[in-house]
Amino acid sequence: MNRQTEIRDFLVSRRARVSPQQAGLPALGAHRRVPGLRREEVALLAGVSVDYYVRLERGHLAGASDSVLNGVADALQLGTAERSHLFDLARTARGGGVEVSGKPVPEGVQRVLDAIGAVPAFVWSRRLDLVAANHLGYALYAPLFEKPSAGPVNIARFKFLDPAARSFFHDWEHSIRNTVALLRTGAGMMPGDQGMQDLVAELSAASEPFAKCWRDHEVRLHWSGVKEYEHPGVGRLSLPFETLTLPGRPELMLSVLTPEPGSESAQRVRLLSDWADTRPPVAVTSTS
Repeated sequence: MNRQTEIRDFLVSRRARVSPQQAGLPALGAHRRVPGLRREEVALLAGVSVDYYVRLERGHLAGASDSVLNGVADALQLGTAERSHLFDLARTARGGGVEVSGKPVPEGVQRVLDAIGAVPAFVWSRRLDLVAANHLGYALYAPLFEKPSAGPVNIARFKFLDPAARSFFHDWEHSIRNTVALLRTGAGMMPGDQGMQDLVAELSAASEPFAKCWRDHEVRLHWSGVKEYEHPGVGRLSLPFETLTLPGRPELMLSVLTPEPGSESAQRVRLLSDWADTRPPVAVTSTS
């Protein structure tokens, strides 16, 4: 993933989505050679010179101030996740970014996971490796752990390369778009992570759906929402989740999935606990 190419493709793809009418500009000329806004129009809206914006779009974000980045984000009508991604790209262009420690998940974090006994909870990396979980977390993701793995179980690899994923994840088509958007967000934060680069290269070569989604340059944040599964042991699960970044380990996230009280999913989570007791213990590689 070339950094300048990444910046260029992201800005070009966002520029193509905004029409002059959406930006409050007159649509001059019957035939426009480019979809969306022209570079000159983005520069006007962002309050910078055309030459300067062209330089930004060619991947030279290192010298851009926060005010310039915010001006460009406003001009391109970026959402919260996209704006954050633009700042991540600028930060890494200056030599910053999230460092991957490669250390195991701290024992204290595993104790916290185990203490959350009534609902599934797990730790995952920006590469979407499942690196730690509690008993119900392993039970929930049992289909991912059924096959031997040389390294951490990876959600993206399972979704795109294992046929079982299409039945496990409810609305697989929607799910894969979210997965790629999360990987793209992580890649923007960790440009030097060889593991991320290897995963993207592997999936791009092996899966056309992944390659197509990757070309869309979508990004997203993952703090809360609803995950939906068709679990082989207990059936349909609809689980609201909350996610936070582990202190001191920005490459790792902790997610806790809590069904609505009294819901059918809450009953099935209780069944999941019984189902998990019949399963052999799971061996997990807990490096990030």
